[in-house]
Amino acid sequence: MTDIAAPLALTTQFLAWLAEKPRSYGETMEAWRTSCPRLSVWEDAVGERLVEVQPAPGGGMNAARVLLTGRGRDLLERNGRP
Repeated sequence: MTDIAAPLALTTQFLAWLAEKPRSYGETMEAWRTSCPRLSVWEDAVGERLVEVQPAPGGGMNAARVLLTGRGRDLLERNGRP
């Protein structure tokens, strides 16, 4: 796998994980947060507007939902994921 393909594969895996079922911000951070600057899947997905955080009324940040955007769904489809 090339240096360029590895981040795309990890991003695609992250987006597919989000597409499986509704995920909270807390669950997403527990599963995908990292302090490694080479594995910035969450930051890259937010920066590229592949995902968005939708607040949960009265639920705080951990209860907020992380959702795929149209761009995120398009990237998944282009990379062979439903």
